[in-house]
Amino acid sequence: MLSVRNLEVRYGDLIGVADVSLEVPQGGMVALLGSNGAGKTTTLNAIAGLIPASSGRIDFEGEPIAGRPAYAIVRKGLALSPEGWRLFTQQSVESNLRLGATPLADKSRLPDLLAHVYEIFPRLAERRRQRAGTMSGGERQMLAVGRALMSDPRLLMLDEPSLGLAPAIVESMYETFGRLHKAGLTILLAEQSVELALEFADHAYVLQVGRSVLSGPAAELADNAEVQRVYMGLG
Repeated sequence: MLSVRNLEVRYGDLIGVADVSLEVPQGGMVALLGSNGAGKTTTLNAIAGLIPASSGRIDFEGEPIAGRPAYAIVRKGLALSPEGWRLFTQQSVESNLRLGATPLADKSRLPDLLAHVYEIFPRLAERRRQRAGTMSGGERQMLAVGRALMSDPRLLMLDEPSLGLAPAIVESMYETFGRLHKAGLTILLAEQSVELALEFADHAYVLQVGRSVLSGPAAELADNAEVQRVYMGLG
């Protein structure tokens, strides 16, 4: 479904990503792993069209999308739930969700999509009139994911969904991601919490200093001594 080949992203003379390649098959859950500064967020933002790729190739469902504007990429069925949520904090929960549906060509689908998101995250239904800025971190993460789902994506990208959240909230969020995946949604997630990501993902790629350095089935990487030593603090 998604193919990234030799992606490079530069910020002037600085290199954000030097050489990243990855594949996300339809129906898969793929983890993009690495420590802070490894290039995970830059990779997802380049795929989503939020920042330009300096070189390399990005194909979504066989069509090149590098250089396309972000709104055009969302309309093709690829959505990003960003790190740090980036919510409209003065707007209500429902207003934030409705903004996520902006790319939809058929606005008559909005009520059904809202109902779907509220079914996935009942807490958002309870808080629908509450200002986003007054919500807890876990609730904001739910809202960020819900907003991305409002564009009805076929591939959902999640950037650091566990960052700054209590363990119980993280476990609940990942159980939700697992249900979405089983329902047919393709997921690419960037995580610092390597052990958690490898538990849920089918396949994983490890980034180091902006480069792809390891990849394989998640279960194999979970047993990889180097991954355990460098990223999980074991061994």
